[in-house]
Amino acid sequence: MFLRKNVHWEWIFQTNTGAGMNKKSVRILNFLLLGLSFLISSQGRTEAYDYICGDLQNAYGPFDYRSDKDSLGIVERFHLTPNVINLVSAQSAGAVGGDLDYTLRAFPNHHVALMAMARLGDKEKLAKPRGASFSVECYFKRALRFRNDDAVVKTIYASYLAKNGKSAEALGQLNAAARLGEDNANIIYNTGLIYFDLKDYEKSLSYAHQAYRMGFPLPGLRDKLKRAGKWRDPVVQNDGGVSGVISPTVK
Repeated sequence: MFLRKNVHWEWIFQTNTGAGMNKKSVRILNFLLLGLSFLISSQGRTEAYDYICGDLQNAYGPFDYRSDKDSLGIVERFHLTPNVINLVSAQSAGAVGGDLDYTLRAFPNHHVALMAMARLGDKEKLAKPRGASFSVECYFKRALRFRNDDAVVKTIYASYLAKNGKSAEALGQLNAAARLGEDNANIIYNTGLIYFDLKDYEKSLSYAHQAYRMGFPLPGLRDKLKRAGKWRDPVVQNDGGVSGVISPTVK
């Protein structure tokens, strides 16, 4: 349908230009057609992803990982076991990807399962891991289609995009996560890690300071910044306006 519409527009344009339109009118019409084509092609790409990545309807669920905790038991007991999470062996399916697929069809925004699926794709060097119904990226698309207000999903997706060389898209997901305004130390810490991978060290440092100020326990981001020569202890002013350095409490 999209191709047929484009052909139709091109035919109208050629017919009208042959009927004596001046050059300025032709340029304006050309600009309008290009803009309309872009809008519809963007919509078309979204619809194509929705089609390729499958319907969200499922025999069990779909449930929201953040709120439907009562429905998690059966999935995590029979599919998302420690061996599956650590990509060691399958549980109820023929492959680890099958167990992760079951989990992500029941809980499309299951944070742990999404991270495991991304690691599995990287481990197997496959866009669509063995046993999975969709590509790794599709599982992120499905999670966002299911609950677009999940900042953790956006952050995990941003990490996946950054590791696959899609810096602009990764930053888009990070900005979208930040706009949701969740004051979550885990999100802030991981955002700092992603900015480090993108070599935006000032933003990475800023997020590191925020995460450690909130009590985040892992020193990995600070250590990365130190090795890169980009770490600085946070500076604050006391009541008398005198600046001082806060030494990090993480070990």
